[in-house]
Amino acid sequence: MVNRKKKKLRYGFIGAGGIAGTHLRDLSRRDDVELVAMADISETNMRGHQDRFDIPRTYSDWKEMLRVEALDAVSVCTPNRLHERAAIDAMKAGCDVLCEKPLAHSAKAGERMLTASRDLGRKLVIGFQYRFNPRTQFLRAATDDGQFGKILYTRVKALRRRGIPNWGVFGQKELQGGGPLIDIGVHVLEMAHYTMGSPEPVSASADMFTYIGNKPSNRVESAWKGWDYKTYTVEDLAVGRIRFENGAVVHIEAAFAAHIEKDDWDFQIMGEKGGATWDPPRIFRDQAGHMVDTSPGWLAEETFQGMFTRKMNNFVDHCLYETPTLAPAEDGLAVQRMLDALYRSAERGGKEVKV
Repeated sequence: MVNRKKKKLRYGFIGAGGIAGTHLRDLSRRDDVELVAMADISETNMRGHQDRFDIPRTYSDWKEMLRVEALDAVSVCTPNRLHERAAIDAMKAGCDVLCEKPLAHSAKAGERMLTASRDLGRKLVIGFQYRFNPRTQFLRAATDDGQFGKILYTRVKALRRRGIPNWGVFGQKELQGGGPLIDIGVHVLEMAHYTMGSPEPVSASADMFTYIGNKPSNRVESAWKGWDYKTYTVEDLAVGRIRFENGAVVHIEAAFAAHIEKDDWDFQIMGEKGGATWDPPRIFRDQAGHMVDTSPGWLAEETFQGMFTRKMNNFVDHCLYETPTLAPAEDGLAVQRMLDALYRSAERGGKEVKV
C-alpha cells in the first residue's frame, strides 16, 4: 500500500488547451494536490479553467510563473514544438513534469529533455494514457506470461473516416511535427510497442498522402467541419513499417481522413505461440488440439475518463510517494525515434531509413 505522507503537491500548468481541463478534472479530486497556477498566451482559455477549478493565479509567460511560484510539478499541455523548452524550463525550476504526448516534435528534442531530467534529478513522465487501459494491461500481462511466444508481427491502426481537428494547430507541421501519425497514431503505436515488450527499433519506411485536409471542409458533410485548410501542411494518411532488433515487424496506418467504412482504433499481434487483438481484447492460441479464442470475463472501467484518471493518479503517486511510473520518458523517446524515422522515410520517397 502507498504510504501517503502528509504532503501536498503544488501543481502548475504550462498550456491551457482542452487537454489541460482533463488533467485538472482528475487532479482537483485529490486532497494531496494543490492547484496553484497556470500559464498560457490565451487569457480566455485560462479563465475558463480558473473559474471551474478555482486556480488562484494565471500568467501569460510560463517563465514568470516558474520564477514566482514554488511549484513541485507541472503538466505541459502545449503544441508539440514547445514541449522541449517548457519541460526543461520547468525541470530547471525544480519541478517534476508530466508532458502530454508525444514526447516532443523530434527525437533530438526528446533526447535533450531526457538529458535534463537525468542531470537535474527531476521526474519526466509522458502522457500515454492508453497503456493504462485495462485491455492494454491484459495483453501486456499475456506477453509477460509467454502466451504469444516470439512476437513476429503487429498491425497498428489509428484511422478516422473524417476527423481532421478543427481547433488548435493540429494541421501545422511546423508546430506539431506532423499530422495523424504523430497525433493519434502515437497512441496505438505506443501501446502496441509496450504490449510487445518494448523491443528496440532499428529501421523504418513510410509513405504519406495529403488529399482532403488541404481543401475546404464544406465539400462533404461531417461532424468535424471547419478546419483551416489554408494552413494545413500535414499528412491525411500515413502508412509505414518498422523493423525491430528481435526480428519483429510493425505495420502502422494512421489517418485524419480516409475513405473507409468507419473509424478503426486497434492493434493486432501475431506470434509463434499465439496472437491477439486489442479491440475486442482477445487472445488466439492452440489448446487441447483445438484453436481457442480467449476473452477476459471482466475488465476494469475502459472509458477514456477511466484510463486518464489512472494516468494522472500514477503521476501524482510517482511524485509524492515514489510509486513506479508506467510511462517513463525513455518509452516516449523510443516511440519518438520511430515517428521521426517514419517521417524521414516519407520525405525520401519511402526509402527505408535507420531509426
